Amino acid sequence: MSSFEVTGGKKLKGELVPQGAKNEALQILCAVLLTPEKVTISNIPEIIDVIKLIDLLKSIGVQVSQIGGDDGGASYTFQANTVNVDYLLTEEYKKKAAALRGSIMIMGPLLARFGKGYIPKPGGDKIGRRRLDTHFIGFQKLGAKFDYDDKTSFYKVDASKLKGAYMLLDEASVTGTANIVMAAVLAKGVTTIYNAACEPYIQQLCKMLVSMGAKISGIGSNLLSIEGVDSLGGCTHRMLPDMIEVGSFIGLAAMTQSEITIKNVGYEHLGIIPDTFARLGIQMERKGDDIYIPSQTNYAIDTYIDGSILTIADAIWPGLTPDLLSVILVTATQAKGTVLIHQKMFESRLFFVDKLIDMGAQIILCDPHRATIIGLNRQYPLRGISMTSPDIRAGVALLIAAMSAEGKSTIHNIEQIDRGYQQIDKRLNKIGAEIVRK
Repeated sequence: MSSFEVTGGKKLKGELVPQGAKNEALQILCAVLLTPEKVTISNIPEIIDVIKLIDLLKSIGVQVSQIGGDDGGASYTFQANTVNVDYLLTEEYKKKAAALRGSIMIMGPLLARFGKGYIPKPGGDKIGRRRLDTHFIGFQKLGAKFDYDDKTSFYKVDASKLKGAYMLLDEASVTGTANIVMAAVLAKGVTTIYNAACEPYIQQLCKMLVSMGAKISGIGSNLLSIEGVDSLGGCTHRMLPDMIEVGSFIGLAAMTQSEITIKNVGYEHLGIIPDTFARLGIQMERKGDDIYIPSQTNYAIDTYIDGSILTIADAIWPGLTPDLLSVILVTATQAKGTVLIHQKMFESRLFFVDKLIDMGAQIILCDPHRATIIGLNRQYPLRGISMTSPDIRAGVALLIAAMSAEGKSTIHNIEQIDRGYQQIDKRLNKIGAEIVRK
């Protein structure tokens, strides 16, 4: 198990380029299974979860070639003209797919194009229950039949004749919406999805599918209409910058009193993220498609108009993504003022605060979903400790805390951070951080 040794108290200065969006990649890459023609995708982040998914696609029979790259990620071509569906019944496939939560996203394309699919219960972060009901209920409404073996945790789905249908999703699941859309594009008739997720990742997927020949209307709204077509062709697609990494860099700049320019952020796709950090008192300036954050000695948390304590909560798009609450929480520990963080979606995501408390932060964990942070206003700096990263987002939040702390910190299980952040230590070291990978 690898670790980071972090020397805190270093002020950073320079430019950071966000990687391609991890959450978009897990959908876009699976969409290549919908066509036998060549698909070219650029700005793919070279992180563990994405590399594992590409390896899984290769194992299924997709021809994959890397053709270049840039600051945000790599460019690949994919051609799924020799898919081996029987491979999905092998023990090797079960092992690979079970290690990656994003593997669930191959189901929609497999059902659409081949009429069947198999998937073990996927892995991923241990941040609470992450049910798959929305995916399977959607498939069932399209005419699929599935069987779950609770002894082997293996799903078998048959969908020889998918037909368009109306459905009202029980939750606006991003991955559920994406999976159902990919299944519906080749189904007979019209599929209407109400309460669909409408995050930029879903918009990107729909735009890619349209460029492949799909007929989708309502893109960007929570009401999607998909008219099934007989087949899809190849396309070229560029992924968005990762909004979670952009937010992480904003919090990092504030905590370490650093002057940072975040380049090519895809500002129009960031939604409420900049405004949320601004409510913590963080100064920033939009310069074209860049965000400039000056060095700030202090930053004060806003209150509501009546003076009551600010609450920051996650919500479906265009609300705040839950993936940034860990970073917002740690950033608030050195602000002036108090904020209540309400993590609605996952009941285990706030449990990493015990490590921040050990570092000297003033945090009251109210329950599994809520924590109150009393900002220290830099009067009492955090102190370096040894800790373990429980998940991707908590991991980078702990890294930010360690970089702002006095002394040295050790973060174990950094494979969790590597799952979501591309060479984060090398990129931060280039602008003044002191992070040693061991």
